[in-house]
Amino acid sequence: MLNKLNVLCDNSTNTSADEKYIFDFSKSDGVESWVEQSDTLRDVGMSKATLVLHQNTNFRRAIFFSLLNPQPNGAGFAGIRALGNYDLSGHTKLQISCRGQGQYNGFKVVLRHRGLNDEPNYSFEQYFQAPKDEFAVRTLPFTEFKAYFRGKRVNNNETLDLAQVTSIGIQMYGGVYQPVKQRGPATLEIDWIRVI
Repeated sequence: MLNKLNVLCDNSTNTSADEKYIFDFSKSDGVESWVEQSDTLRDVGMSKATLVLHQNTNFRRAIFFSLLNPQPNGAGFAGIRALGNYDLSGHTKLQISCRGQGQYNGFKVVLRHRGLNDEPNYSFEQYFQAPKDEFAVRTLPFTEFKAYFRGKRVNNNETLDLAQVTSIGIQMYGGVYQPVKQRGPATLEIDWIRVI
């Protein structure tokens, strides 16, 4: 449940040698490697998501646009992901500099490892509320990423292999297993994603 997560808000922009930027949309990274992964993978799915680059002469960032059309029970998700080989070992937290807009601002980060990027393999997920109005940093400890299968918590003994992360995703989630039933449009503006 969202209110049980230890999601920290940190507005500082100090950098150190212990930080590693995975994606820095404010400087050079594009969005070409991100692909949609929404509930349209199934016949009943009707949601949509995309990640686009937004820039002018003063700023540059990525915007995650999502439209969630859940089933009557709240099931549904709209997401994007980037596949690759990400060695995040030696770090304890993932951070996102972001701002949400829209009626709902509930998102989750979805990580997969060892090339097990699709079902029937489970994913490692952590929920967070995006800040509104002003950009802020959301800090997600790796110890709080738990195993899920189709949005339902899975009891397992395996932990996320940080040395072999092969999929990084962001989703606007439905509410079949959550107390909040999200639906409709939402956006998440993202400056960068890093580990510390």
